[in-house]
Amino acid sequence: MLLGRRHEDAHRRMLEPVLDLSAGSISERIQATQNALREGSDRIYQPVLVTEAPFASGLELLGIPDFLLREQDGYVVRDCKISRRITEKDHPEILEQLDFYGWLLEANTGRAPVRQEVLAGDGTMHAVPYQKGSHAFDTLLRVENVLRNGLSTYEPVGWAKCQGCAYRGHCWIEAAERRDPSVLPDVDQGMAVVLREMGIHDFRQLPERFDAGTLAELKKPRGNQMVRIGPKAAVSILRHAEALTNNRPVRLAPPAIPQSDNCVMFDLEGLPPQMDELQKIYLWGLQVFGARPGECRQAVADFGADGDRNGWTRFLDLAAAVFRDYGDIPFVHWATYERTNVTKYVERYGDRDGIAARVLANLCDLLKVTRDAYVLPTYSYSIKQIEGLAGYKRRLEESGGSWSIAQYIKAVETEDEQLRRDTMDKILVYNREDLEATWAVLGWLKGIQAEG
Repeated sequence: MLLGRRHEDAHRRMLEPVLDLSAGSISERIQATQNALREGSDRIYQPVLVTEAPFASGLELLGIPDFLLREQDGYVVRDCKISRRITEKDHPEILEQLDFYGWLLEANTGRAPVRQEVLAGDGTMHAVPYQKGSHAFDTLLRVENVLRNGLSTYEPVGWAKCQGCAYRGHCWIEAAERRDPSVLPDVDQGMAVVLREMGIHDFRQLPERFDAGTLAELKKPRGNQMVRIGPKAAVSILRHAEALTNNRPVRLAPPAIPQSDNCVMFDLEGLPPQMDELQKIYLWGLQVFGARPGECRQAVADFGADGDRNGWTRFLDLAAAVFRDYGDIPFVHWATYERTNVTKYVERYGDRDGIAARVLANLCDLLKVTRDAYVLPTYSYSIKQIEGLAGYKRRLEESGGSWSIAQYIKAVETEDEQLRRDTMDKILVYNREDLEATWAVLGWLKGIQAEG
């Protein structure tokens, strides 16, 4: 949400001066929007468009596009989206939303929109054809039918889908409490609907209805086709149901834990490509834990033109110091982000003295180690989920990858040096806690391995 707001605000500043209608009550904003359209204001930010639904007497439909931009004798409808793929396949809801805004504009002005367009997260502009709101009406009619008849409708949750959603606290918690199959890591949206239609509302029903073979043959929708669940996903789903039902890990194999007295925990913080053309790593964090622990070492990119290169150089210095003091010890990280970006930076700036090559040779992906060894009683394999099993508790009240990115952007954009230092200090603490959490999970894995 913070990244989306930043994307929108940056575009608003580029369009200045704009008539800002984002403040006030809805009724006040409706009236202000009508006045602005009547007066032909050039650039309107956050207008509120409302009209009566053509399919239900007395029902008002309301929409708030990001911008209305006067062009020729009409208006361009423009929305800002953090997504980079504005297509029917990837985000049909965005196309429906823009077309609905265009229809509302025509209902309020008597003129169809000059254009409908979306400014994507990577800065590209995407045209959305005007279809008089027809697709949006199909969705609205279904919603209106549910409301009118008191019907219930099933919408599967999903770990990635629900992250950052304002309603996550309601929908996800409710689904987890009733053990909805869609909370299982390998149950996608299409499969959840199929299971629902079969009367399976609780993942504890899965082992009663299926074994691995029969579940593998179950078909689910994928695009315009029906495809098999497949044996790998079927086994994973049943084992996750078992782990969550019994609230204990299901062991698959001995974990391939690095055999070393000391290990480096390794974690990066970076901007995604839609926020920076370089996909910049702004913090390289590492800390040695074990028999001879060391201090947390963090290489921070500068804010200037050479900041990215300087951050990489500092990281190589820190890694070289670790190798000098400890030899070739494991660099333990979570998931593929660290390997991907070390490789990327070698291509970008080179590898002084072969230090990065040594890092790559010593990398140990603890996520892979964990997944190969255990099915855990968690809804995802994010470090934030699994650190709880290891008993690790963070001290920061707010944290997370998106939080870190938003804080870094705030530090980049502020001219207040004290605010910049304070903000960067918070990111450093968050990164340090990520390193501690990775070590805690490694220790926990060693503990349950010893228990057998």
